[in-house]
Amino acid sequence: MTRATFQGYRCSLCGADFAPQDWLYTCPHDGGNLDIVLDYSAIRQQVSPRQIAAQADPSLWRYLPLLPVNDPNGWGTPLRTAGWTPLYSPPALQAETGLPALWVKDEGKNPTASFKDRASAVVVARARQMGAEVVVTASTGNAGAALAGMAAAVGHRAVIFAPRTAPPAKIAQLLVFGAQVILVDGNYDHAFDLTVQAAQEFGWYCRNTGYNPFTVEGKKTAALEIFEQVILPNRLKRPLCVFVSVGDGNIISGIHKGFKDLQELGWLDTMPRLFGVQSTGSAAVANAYFAGTEEIIPVQASTLADSISVDLPRDGVRAVRAARQTGGAYILVSDDAILQAIAALGKAGIFAEPAGATAYAGLLEALKNGQIYPDDPVVVINTGSGLKDVRSAMRAVPEAPIIEPSLDALKRLLSQNPV
Repeated sequence: MTRATFQGYRCSLCGADFAPQDWLYTCPHDGGNLDIVLDYSAIRQQVSPRQIAAQADPSLWRYLPLLPVNDPNGWGTPLRTAGWTPLYSPPALQAETGLPALWVKDEGKNPTASFKDRASAVVVARARQMGAEVVVTASTGNAGAALAGMAAAVGHRAVIFAPRTAPPAKIAQLLVFGAQVILVDGNYDHAFDLTVQAAQEFGWYCRNTGYNPFTVEGKKTAALEIFEQVILPNRLKRPLCVFVSVGDGNIISGIHKGFKDLQELGWLDTMPRLFGVQSTGSAAVANAYFAGTEEIIPVQASTLADSISVDLPRDGVRAVRAARQTGGAYILVSDDAILQAIAALGKAGIFAEPAGATAYAGLLEALKNGQIYPDDPVVVINTGSGLKDVRSAMRAVPEAPIIEPSLDALKRLLSQNPV
């Protein structure tokens, strides 16, 4: 199937329309985030949900008719396997929450083990389409690993700026994938600003989250999958509630865009409610939501969930709207609650990094506050694998005991800690 017709951009703040230029990132008038505008009438004439569901392609590329990029090819590489992540309905978590219609979408099963593969796959496709030789991004680890992996899959050059405090496991991924890695003696926001400057200076194509409008197009594919995996096969009597962690705000914005596209096409009857979950130590978007504004005021972010530790969210306005316009909400959770959520998901066989577990911690908080009811259908998105941050995973569970290599020692241990 062919790609969607890319009509141009629309500023999320001032509403101005722009032609589909290759190097346009933000609105020239006010710097607002740009939404990609598709030709929905043409899409409706060319494709239907049934046609998409009939495809055998178990990746985000099954949605090429709804994406504004050419097919990147890359057959037989990880680029072709991004997306179409598994959806679990763990009995243990359903019992713990009292929610019989609870699903967990595990983005840790992506090629580089995080949700960010979706955005990077589409950005690499766009870079190849426009002939950009180098793609650059700022990242605390996951976005960089995703770009490095997707670029390596098809022999594209990638440059990654990351804070020197990023988890070693994530930096290792960047290096193994062969990207040019530059550690910045500062935080994510410093790396972000330097990336933009470098892209302008050297003519690199900038992937930055919440900056390049094609990142939203990649991330919206999670909503398209939820539509296929949950909404279509289940006759939901209440609106679906989707819980996702929020840092820069680009993931929840992308999911919102995906559901809005489906409504524009006339395929989705009821808009799901989107719940953004932030750590109390990195709550700039939630603060704006609670204040009833769209003014994103920077914070001094401090949370063990490094993937969502952001002082100034670059997609904050759209992230606020994603919850407000869908009847969802923002929820704050502590780092202790995040660690407990890692352990709870682990007992259901799901290994989540702190940012991924944040969404489940938010669901538990919403249940406690009466924001979710037992008959509500819920999808929790685990945005990344626990292997991304083993140090935090070890903090979430008791240490393993050490014993002498003897049966007597084992019996003494089991008498105190039965299996």
